[in-house]
Amino acid sequence: MNIEAAQGKPRGTVFTMSSESIDALKWLAMVLMVIDHINKFVFKEAVPSMFALGRVAVPLFVFVLGYNLARAGALQAGVYQRVFFRLAVFGALSVVPHALMNTLIGGWWPVNIMFTLAVAVLVAWLLDKGGPVSVMAACLVFLFGGALVEFWWPAIAACLFVWAYFKTPSVVYVAGFVFSLLALYFVNGNFWALMALPVILASRAWRWPLPRMKWFFYGFYPLHFLLIWSYLRFAG
Repeated sequence: MNIEAAQGKPRGTVFTMSSESIDALKWLAMVLMVIDHINKFVFKEAVPSMFALGRVAVPLFVFVLGYNLARAGALQAGVYQRVFFRLAVFGALSVVPHALMNTLIGGWWPVNIMFTLAVAVLVAWLLDKGGPVSVMAACLVFLFGGALVEFWWPAIAACLFVWAYFKTPSVVYVAGFVFSLLALYFVNGNFWALMALPVILASRAWRWPLPRMKWFFYGFYPLHFLLIWSYLRFAG
């Protein structure tokens, strides 16, 4: 899920990330997502190590999204609108493939992670615009949107705390991010999401450029569901 960046880097923070590190986290998150979905749909969550690895994917995705949304000039450059539109479109394109997969294990709700990220973008956009009406709208979007999407309010909150930290560094936002990962226990049934923390810290040492392929990450999401479904339908 490639996120288009605005001009410049996030505002002054002692915790910096290079473009190479962010790209590495994005690729790693995608790989972990595939591992998780293969375990979930093909192996019926029978492989504990794959399940544990999969819990790290969403924290990495929301970290990358929050970081990129916090880049200087995002509001003025219209980044929120473009990212929201792309996530909403590819989330809609993923509804049928996602529903096909989830009917295998009991239902279509909640809606896919693209919409989780889209809700986070919309809330951040409203908060960045500022003003009482926008802030109230942001709260309502967070409240109702979180009830509909995968990983619910903890994933949205985690993204928003990352976004807030890289806009205005504060230990409160760091604590909020960690608390949000802890709250994913109510979704995952474990605390494996916390493993994203050392992964993020370790990624700062990554110095090798990786291909960005802006549209690949969007298109791969519905495609990988179709590939897994096709395997289960015709080869499984």
